[in-house]
Amino acid sequence: MTPRYIAVPEPQPMTRHPQLPLGLSLRESARFNSFYSGQNLEAVQGLQQAARGQGEAFVYVVAATGMGKTHLLQAACVDAAACGRSCSYLPLCDLLDFTPAVFDDLEQLDLICIDDVTAIAGHDDWERGLFDLFNRVRQGSGTLLMAGAARPDQAGFLLPDLVSRLGWGVTYVMKPLAEQDVIAALDCRARARGLELPEETAQYLLKRYPRDLPTLFTLFDKLDTASLVEQRRLTVPFVRGVLDGNA
Repeated sequence: MTPRYIAVPEPQPMTRHPQLPLGLSLRESARFNSFYSGQNLEAVQGLQQAARGQGEAFVYVVAATGMGKTHLLQAACVDAAACGRSCSYLPLCDLLDFTPAVFDDLEQLDLICIDDVTAIAGHDDWERGLFDLFNRVRQGSGTLLMAGAARPDQAGFLLPDLVSRLGWGVTYVMKPLAEQDVIAALDCRARARGLELPEETAQYLLKRYPRDLPTLFTLFDKLDTASLVEQRRLTVPFVRGVLDGNA
């Protein structure tokens, strides 16, 4: 199933860099209440408070690929917009073909969410651009949420002052979900779709496919569609047939 998207609400006032694409969007499923926190409840609650302007002004999330950092930052934007706060979501891994001018005027916003911040490590101009943004945000009243694959002092940044800035505020290190947490997350997904996910089917998925939730949720979307079309329960034979292309 192709993921559905909703547009990021245009913050007012905001001056966008003319080269920055306006089509950056958020997944419709990116909500705090659709994120299974497991042992990461403190991080989820902290990000939700920050999104609403009630928590730390600077937050850094450390998470490996597939652990939900993008979901959480996008959920923060959705939450902020629902509270009437201006916001912007920037995935730096997708913006390196542009210039650090994408940071211009962001300090005017209530909430800035910068994903994959470690992608700019080793790029002197980008590092200095982010450093300058930090200083501008500090002078105002906005909130800056960032996420990266490593701690700032382990990410390979060239600018020591930027490493120091990234350590401001609070840092959350996301913990991987245990097997039972992954099964519980899949079960929650199934119940939200009005489906039942038998224990043996969940175990089958975990044995056959990577255990990161984005991968499993993508598979589940495919199963959801097939189940709806064929009016079948999510038994192991049915799931095997769908995922192997034999259903």
